[in-house]
Amino acid sequence: MYATVDDYLADKDPAAVDVFRHVRAMILGLGDDVTEHVHASEISWSRGRPFAAAFVYASRLEVALDLPRRIHHATLREAFPKKGTVTTHRLSVSSVDELDDHFVELLGVAYRTAAERRD
Repeated sequence: MYATVDDYLADKDPAAVDVFRHVRAMILGLGDDVTEHVHASEISWSRGRPFAAAFVYASRLEVALDLPRRIHHATLREAFPKKGTVTTHRLSVSSVDELDDHFVELLGVAYRTAAERRD
């Protein structure tokens, strides 16, 4: 297990780390109730319930978002139902340019959904 986010990122691809840092800043900027968790294989964020996670895979960032319904996005790799009322979406992001307005909107939806979930 890594002690800090910097420990987790230390040996990762610099381009993917750049994307991670942008996504992380967006997530932490969603509200002061966001809690960050450093795990052995990923970093996750919650607000009572988890709503997002990310891990570096080779030269890209994989982002998982729990959303109330299935969505489409240019970076979507897969989506699968999760226990309860959400669908986990796995997005694969290779550059900061892919962090478009729709991606930012999805982060907000995941954040709000975590507070509303009752599962």
